[in-house]
Amino acid sequence: MNATLRGAAAVVGTAELHYKRGQAPHGEMRMTLEAIVSACADAGISPSELDGFVSYAGGGYDGAILGGALGVRDVRWSNMMWGGGGGTVAAAINNAAIAIATGQAETVVVYRSMAQENTGRLGYAKYFYGPHYLAHGIGSPAQICALRTQRLLEHDGVPRDAMRALVLAAYRHAQNNPTAAGYGRPLDEESYESSRMITEPFHLFDCSRESDGAVALVLVSGERARSIRPDAAYVLAGAQGAPGGYSSLIDNDDLYTSAGFAGRPGRPGVAERLWSAAGLTPDDVDVVQVYENFSGPAIAALIDHGFAPAGPAAGEILTADNLTAGIGKLPVNTSGGNIADNFVNGMGLAVEAVRQIRGTSTNPVPGARLSLFIGGPMAPLVSSTLFGHEDTL
Repeated sequence: MNATLRGAAAVVGTAELHYKRGQAPHGEMRMTLEAIVSACADAGISPSELDGFVSYAGGGYDGAILGGALGVRDVRWSNMMWGGGGGTVAAAINNAAIAIATGQAETVVVYRSMAQENTGRLGYAKYFYGPHYLAHGIGSPAQICALRTQRLLEHDGVPRDAMRALVLAAYRHAQNNPTAAGYGRPLDEESYESSRMITEPFHLFDCSRESDGAVALVLVSGERARSIRPDAAYVLAGAQGAPGGYSSLIDNDDLYTSAGFAGRPGRPGVAERLWSAAGLTPDDVDVVQVYENFSGPAIAALIDHGFAPAGPAAGEILTADNLTAGIGKLPVNTSGGNIADNFVNGMGLAVEAVRQIRGTSTNPVPGARLSLFIGGPMAPLVSSTLFGHEDTL
């Protein structure tokens, strides 16, 4: 499957709508349809051409419902990815690419919609809470990720400054993005450090935003993509999984400080399988969009993928300057990410990954040809997708 996935499918259309939490003008169904229609317009195709639907935790709006509303002639592929914490948001894109690569569908849309009034905080994207957590008063994603992050800082020795660097870089990027929630609200070290504690070690600005909105990405075959647009973002590789010794074992995972992408000798993890399938290394990547439910898990995800070493040396790589587009060698979350831009379960990060390939980001990385999208870290199930320009095929 990996052999046929490289370049077999590409993103040719994107759209995103985002609003403050609880302030969406419409419900999830209408926002989903609007985003899909807009993404099709971006691709220059009719919505009736769609024959595949893939959602990350998209509730009841499956291919039959959306296909009927859009006048689709034949729904050939329709499914939804499980998992809370955004863990399989990248896997939704991989799933669409697999459908196209194996001939199950030809034109697939990946989507996610969230409206506070419809499904509350996350709808179907429920996090896994084991009974041992709940018995000890641990009942939120922030608390669970805080436990693992604290271990990352205390045991592994990753400096807490790395978390602050990720947040400051996100806010720097947001200042150039007029649609970002953090636009016009620059953040400095003092404001970050003095913000209230949510759950140790997370301050307010370490936590992702809560937004209403919808996102859609349209994929077609690599061959067709060449005739649609010269700046299509080709899926080069994708991986997902819940490695043994991590998964949902709760407290005593032997990879406790991993974000879930790491493996062990003889058992490659998600990140290693991604690089193997792509035939590339972290050094080849131009820009990264990493899901930051909280800053700590995102740092762990960057370490898992090989962008920084574990331990104190991580701080030498993960600085605000090095993570900032136009300044550093490892630009991360160039729209502002979940922290400073918007949060529709991280699907907007995938759109930004595509924009970097197109050169249309508000913080473009010059000559970007390889763009990585990392799904929700420290979730029971995780995933990543590597996009490339046609030049990389």
